[in-house]
Order: sequence, then C-alpha cells, then structure tokens
Amino acid sequence: MRRRPETPRPDNGEQEQEPQPGLGSRWRVLLWFLLALALVPWLWGEFFTDEGLTLSYTAFREQVRSGNVTEVTIRDDRITGELNQPVERTVDCQEVSDTEFVTIVPSVGDENLLSLLEEHDVELNVEPTSEFSWFTILVSALPFLLLLGLGYMLFSRMSSQGQGIFSMGKSRARLFGEGGDVTTFDDVAGVEGAKAELQEIIEFLRNPQRFERLGGEMPKGVLLVGPPGTGKTLLARAVAGEAGVPFYSITGSDFMEMFVGVGASRVRDLFKEAKARAPSVIFIDELDSIGRRRGAGLGGGHDEREQTLNQLLSELDGFEPSENVIVVAATNRPDILDPALLRPGRFDRRIMVDKPTMLNRVEILKIHARNKPLAGDVDLERVARGTPGFSGADLENMLNEAALLAARQDKSQVEAEDVEEARDKILMGLERENLDLTAEELKMIAYHEAGHAVVAAVLPNADPIHKVTIVPRGRAMGVTQQLPEREKYIYPREYMLDRMAVMMGGRAAEDMVFGSPTSGAENDLKQVTRVARKMVVDWGMSERLGRVALGGEEDEVFLGEDLARRRHYSEATAREIDEEVRDIVGQAYERASKKLREYRERLDAVAEALLQHEELPGERVLQLVGIDGRPRPGLSNFSPPK
Repeated sequence: MRRRPETPRPDNGEQEQEPQPGLGSRWRVLLWFLLALALVPWLWGEFFTDEGLTLSYTAFREQVRSGNVTEVTIRDDRITGELNQPVERTVDCQEVSDTEFVTIVPSVGDENLLSLLEEHDVELNVEPTSEFSWFTILVSALPFLLLLGLGYMLFSRMSSQGQGIFSMGKSRARLFGEGGDVTTFDDVAGVEGAKAELQEIIEFLRNPQRFERLGGEMPKGVLLVGPPGTGKTLLARAVAGEAGVPFYSITGSDFMEMFVGVGASRVRDLFKEAKARAPSVIFIDELDSIGRRRGAGLGGGHDEREQTLNQLLSELDGFEPSENVIVVAATNRPDILDPALLRPGRFDRRIMVDKPTMLNRVEILKIHARNKPLAGDVDLERVARGTPGFSGADLENMLNEAALLAARQDKSQVEAEDVEEARDKILMGLERENLDLTAEELKMIAYHEAGHAVVAAVLPNADPIHKVTIVPRGRAMGVTQQLPEREKYIYPREYMLDRMAVMMGGRAAEDMVFGSPTSGAENDLKQVTRVARKMVVDWGMSERLGRVALGGEEDEVFLGEDLARRRHYSEATAREIDEEVRDIVGQAYERASKKLREYRERLDAVAEALLQHEELPGERVLQLVGIDGRPRPGLSNFSPPK
C-alpha cells in the first residue's frame, strides 16, 4: 500500500500566516525596561555615592566635646555634618582627608544629645521624616513584580503554542480533506475486500438520502483490524478522500493528559467540531490505548482513561442519522477492547485488513514504483514472490532502501540487485564486515548451510530454494532462503515433517563432517522444537496423543486478566507432550542425516562452492545436487480449499 506525500493543512482548515510579533513580546520588553529603570537609583546609591567619613556614635560625641563640630543635620536616625579639622582615612589604598561625616543614632536613643550640642554651641538642623518613598515601595515590590512577570511570560508562551490552560480541553485532532493533495482508493492496493466494504460508507456520505428514505442507518463506528503496516490509516484517509468530506485524524493517546477530565473534554470538543462540519469522518488510530476493558481484574482500572472511554461511548450513542458523522478506528489488538465498544450501535462493523497475497503485493509494488526509475531486469512479480509475509509498509520500505542503495553507487536506475540487497537487509540485517573468521570457522558455516540446502533440494514437500549464503548478516552467520511457489493457508503434516527435516539439516551436516555439534544450530533447534510442539498441542498431528487440541485459547496474555497462559492438561499429559515433541524432532534429525549420507558427495560440492563464491542461487544448488528439472511430488497436487 502507498501513501503519497502530503502536506497537512493547519488545524480547523485555517491557512498559515506569517509569524508576527505578538503582544506578549512587547510586554516582556517593557517589563525588563521598568525593572532596569528601578534598579538604577539603588545601584547608583550603592556603588557611586560616597557619603564621606562614617563615624561611630561614640567617636561623634568625642568630636563634639573637642569642639571639632559646628553644625549637624538630623534626619530619622542619621546625623550628618562637617568637621572643622579633616580626618585621615584610607580609600582604595590611598590616604584621603574628609571633613564630612555621617553617624547613626543608637536604637535605644540618646536623651543627652540635645544638651550636649547646646553646651558646645553646635548648630542643629532637623529635616522632616519622609512619609512616602516611591523607591522604597518599588524595591519592596520587586520580588512580586518579578514573579508576576515570569508567570505572564510562561502563560503567553503556552498560549502561543496552543497549550494554554484554557485550551487544555480542546481537541488535538488534525483536519484533512479540504483542498490540497488527498488520498483516494487509487493510492491503495492489496485490500480489495476492505475497499468494497468501505465503498458503502462512501456512498452514504455522498448521498445519505438514498439510505434514509428507506429507513436505513449507517453504522456509527467502523473498526479496522489488522497487523501493523497493512494500511488501516491509509484506508481511513482514502474514505475521506473519496467522499470529499472533512477528515479528523487523532490517536488514542492524544486524549490522555495529566489533568483529570481532559480526555473526556477533548472527546466532546472533537465530536462538536465534526458535527459542525458534517458530513465528516473521525479517525481514531490505536483505539486500544483508550478502549481497553474497564476494571480488568489484576491490572485494576485507570480512572482518567475510563472516563475518556465512557465519554466516547456516550458520543457514539448520541449520534443522529441526519448528522452524517462516521467514526473509523484502527487497532491491532481487538482482543483487549471493551465489549461496550463492539456492541451494535457503536463499532458494530469490523473490517479485516490482512497482509497482502502475492498478487496483491504485485499491485502494491507497482504503486510504490511510480516515482522510482526501475531497470529492465527488475521483475516485480518475482520480487512479490520473494517477499511472503511482507506488509504494504514493508514493501514500501524495501523499494525505498533499494533506491538508497542505488543512489550510493551513483546509478541512474534501481536495478534488480539493489532490490535483492534491500530485501536481504530487511529480512536478515546489514552485512557484518568486521568479522575475522578463520578458515575452519568458514568451513563449518559452509557445511552447515549446505546441509540445509541439500535436504531442502531432495525432499519432495520442501519449499524451493531461493538462495544460500555464508555472508554474516545481523545475528546469523549464514542463511538458506526458501520461498514458497504460492501462498499457503493450510499446511499438511507431510509439509511440516519435511520442513523440520530441512531445519535439522545443518546440525546433521555438522555431526557427519566434523563429528561434533556447534552453537550455530541454536535458532534451528528453537524453530524445530516450536513447530513440533504446535503439531502435538494445537494441530492434533501426534499419533501418540491423538486428535486433541491441548493448547487452549489463542488469546494474548493480558495483564489485566492473566499473568501467564493457563494450562488445560495434567502433569502426566505434559510429560507425554514433551516426549512426543522429542520423538518428532529426533525423527526429523534422522531423516536429514539419512539424506545427507545418501548425497554426501553433493554436500561436499555445495560446501566447496559456498567457500568459493560465498553465495549461491537456488538454481545453482539444484545443479550441484543433480536434480535440476526433476518434478517435485507431494504438495504439487495439493490444493487448499478456498
């Protein structure tokens, strides 16, 4: 699936404007100017004003008694005056003579001061106490003004970013679909069944009277369910693009906030906007983030999330047929959704968006290749056959990686080797070029992969070999890639047994050639054990235990209900299951060993070719094994039911 590059429009359909200086910035400049202006008198008086000699009160009385003071001025508790004879003092390491002085009357007062001044003929001047001082008030209010200014600046910044206190309950949904580049069903491939289901919704949005005159009502909620990357979001946008109506997009986590009640408020605001622009579509991505079961057992509940869910349920029930507002939601965890969401009248229509088949992958690749110059050797059908299990997002990523690889080598077109390299990079990771492997280690890896390849080539029900490589990628030291000839939906027992024998081919080759196993078969052993246990426990393919499914329910473990999977059988049955799994794995190993002993010379030939070329295509492996062009029985005549 493909999404064309699209520049989203601003919220509520408004056009972007050039940023202009706001009122808040001007107030900030004015605030800082007033603060600096208020500090100037204080700084001037503190650092640039020299009041002269500072005398202690005792020294002042001595100067009065000695007749060195002729006139003083008293203001509050400060006494200033001038001496008849200058007094030496040190200022900045220099001797200075001062006649002006200042002293402070003690807080306990001096009742004899006036009589002392009259006795020595000192002229007394008294200045009135200042009852009002702007400077004192300003300095006292300075901390409050600073806090007020900082609070205003913070509030202005939050408001300019749309995160103010008064906008906390507003919807965070983005509005699409009013002009600009829109997404339609032509941009979507590989989900024809889902597109057919959604076509009815489009017809309702285009012509609601067609349904209403017959008393029909469209489902209020449509739930898109499928694995990640399959294009659920793209499908929802295509619905809005085809119908030509406003499209509100929001994720479930956008409703949640640290403040109580914000989620429910945002739900109300979102539906209010959508109703005002009806007909419209509301798309909620990752619905499971707010739609989980309420009060689920061990995990407890989350009051804010449950309030948000309750409001969403109320809004879904509150729709009127004339409002023409449809809610589309997407999730990949439908098993944990609250049952109230899935009842009739809410999300009562489910649309499965599964991974694409091979034919669908071809169409998806064609869409993604529109803006990429592909070379003539790029066969999209072959690429699609070699990417089983890929989602639409995986295919888009693969072609993008191929374009990047071609650009690194200054190519004018994307070639087949670039696509192949990109596919290997996605499946197995980057090449590990810094490994210093010895010749003995390379030989072990070569025989291990050759064992897989030979067993896969000679067994009738195994998938065809695509490529064998001993180039280390990711965590794998080598890989044998098998690609099915077509999509498989049902797996017979014979196919599973041959598949497990191929998995054990690497360990069997190690034991046969080197007489000792290595750690390289770790992943093979895990996979073969997992398949054998599925055969015994879930698929009823065990002759010993019979046609019984012992695995129980397939639901995922949910912390709100279970800590682990519940086992539905006894300890004795568990022991029998373990023994049967061990027997099936052992039989797979014996089959692989038997085939390798039968084709020992071919095994050596494949291993030597790998040591020489590091990578072999599947056709070359078949030539070395000597079965080139031989018909493969078994699954070739098996046709799964449709």
